[in-house]
Amino acid sequence: MSCASKLLLRAIPFGLGRWLLALSLLAGWAAAHAVVPEPVRAALARAQIDADSLSLWVAPVGTDTPRLAHQAERLAHPASVMKLVTSAVALQRLGPSWQWNTGVYFDGPVQRGVLEGSLILQGRGDPRLVTERLWLLLQRVRQLGVQEIRGDILLDRSHFALPPGDPGAFDGEPYRPYNVLPDALMLNQKSFTLSFRPDAARGLAWVSAEPVLTGVELPASVPLDRHPCGEWRAALAADFSQARRLKLGGSYPAACGEKTWPIAYQDPGSYDARLIDAAWRGVGGRLRGAVREGRVPAGLAPAFEFASPSLAEALRDMNKFSNNMVAQHTLLALSPVLPARFEPARAAALETLLQGPGCAPGEIVLDNGSGRSREERITAHCLARVMQWSWAQPWMPELLASLPVAGVDGTARRAVAASGRAHFKTGSLANVAALAGWIHLPSGRRVVVVAFINHPLAAQREARAALDAVVQWVLDDKELNAP
Repeated sequence: MSCASKLLLRAIPFGLGRWLLALSLLAGWAAAHAVVPEPVRAALARAQIDADSLSLWVAPVGTDTPRLAHQAERLAHPASVMKLVTSAVALQRLGPSWQWNTGVYFDGPVQRGVLEGSLILQGRGDPRLVTERLWLLLQRVRQLGVQEIRGDILLDRSHFALPPGDPGAFDGEPYRPYNVLPDALMLNQKSFTLSFRPDAARGLAWVSAEPVLTGVELPASVPLDRHPCGEWRAALAADFSQARRLKLGGSYPAACGEKTWPIAYQDPGSYDARLIDAAWRGVGGRLRGAVREGRVPAGLAPAFEFASPSLAEALRDMNKFSNNMVAQHTLLALSPVLPARFEPARAAALETLLQGPGCAPGEIVLDNGSGRSREERITAHCLARVMQWSWAQPWMPELLASLPVAGVDGTARRAVAASGRAHFKTGSLANVAALAGWIHLPSGRRVVVVAFINHPLAAQREARAALDAVVQWVLDDKELNAP
């Protein structure tokens, strides 16, 4: 509703006349803004998707008055675009410099290079404890004089209290790293990467794995074939069902050149023990006992605490590459009670959304904060308010920098429209195609764009083209581009 309309409404005394005028003005606003632009409608038609499957909100930064709105008050599945909400709430409640800390404890004295007891690692949810940083942690242990551990290495996961889950339950892909479930001690996303290097002279491709996991065997090579690269993973006929032995029963196309394949380990419960055993021996450490589950004894002070990268850095990993595990750990970091659980974390997030951007409880359904959920929902208008509110916060630059740049990097690197002129979070699921972010127009104006498609055909390329058509419409719209 325009400012002139609001002033006219205020000038009329309360009564039937004022209500009739209000209804007339609202009807006019709806007619002006509920129309899906023809280029977008045509793109949806090519995708065989009806316009009612689209939820849309477009508005300049700094205003809740949309230039374009369609089905904006309807709850829709946002897929990974929900990570924008998780990011904003975490930045508000924790701050961009906040860090996770992993506790490192010595359960005994260190004498002449020997820890007369156990080394205990207490995970507190650091999602970026990758192999390089684990190496730094273990080097710090060595610098404190420990060359040999007479006892065990104990893994304390008690910081989270989560029910057991099935990583393949969501989409039947248990070996995809994006399906790894949260864990208080999350080492290298419980994943490894297979590398394939063709050797034409020998007719084979050399196979290696990073990181090394104690007790896990894999073939040193696979035969080369002359097929096109295509579905090269399927050609390998991989069998990851046995935790101690990875099998590759097929061949590798020489046309592929060097390739890598990230894989979530089949037995996530034993992953940390295998990785730490190999990593400790890799830095020259000796271990008399075993790597096993355990708890920090009451009253024991840490030898040191190993800090994670800042929240702002973690959000860049999360948003640019749509990392579900980082998103879930970020939401769990909001839990006001320990051990951390999703229920109190969700309540804290919803409190912030109510007090800050003003989203009502009925406008959002939070689950794990990643969009990897069949339950999460949000209205396009609610998400737009979160984005408008975020733009006014001092941590806005960190949020913006965490998002993929259209046509440049991350999950938006293949975007054609607004290449180099937009920061977008994208989302894709079987029935969802989504996009939300800020477009930076040549005039210097910034525009908030939220678009969700919820439809059985949303996963096809043509549906993504309809979202590109929304972006192109913003770039071409004379009113938005006016000085």
